[in-house]
Amino acid sequence: MILSDKRILDEISKGTILIEPYREECMGTNSYDVHLGKYLACYKDRVLDARQHNQIEEFKIPEDGYVLEPGTLYLGVTEEYTETHAHVPFLEGKSSAGRLGIFIHATAGKGDVGYCNTWTLEITVIQPIRVYAGMPIGQLIYFDVDGEINTYYKDKVNAKYNTRSVKPIESMMWKNKF
Repeated sequence: MILSDKRILDEISKGTILIEPYREECMGTNSYDVHLGKYLACYKDRVLDARQHNQIEEFKIPEDGYVLEPGTLYLGVTEEYTETHAHVPFLEGKSSAGRLGIFIHATAGKGDVGYCNTWTLEITVIQPIRVYAGMPIGQLIYFDVDGEINTYYKDKVNAKYNTRSVKPIESMMWKNKF
């Protein structure tokens, strides 16, 4: 079940959900709006290799915005740092961003119970669009978990995205054995 606004607020007061910074006006009926952070990144190489550590170039979004171009994968980051200790968080794009042709994730919209970090966004666009740091970009929804948790994400030995960051984090696929 998806948590309602009242339930999200209850969980925040209990400490099972943390959103920093928290802004009351960002609470929806059953979601919380998140914003584009001030950093973007692109991969240095045009051809990526899943077995290699693909390097990125980070840059700060200027005050007057930055134009995203089709055919490029941009890694962005949410302004908000979140912790989710008892629910499954999902990050979805805002319909207003979708109507501008902005996709904020290729496949990675689900977090794990125990995920504590900002969210790296996998941004692609349909046509050129100027984006700005601080613009609403997505919304978090939370689901109840059925059953006991054996290992929280933050406690997993092989968790690849536990280091707190205000910048986008590149793929760590290369750390997998295949």
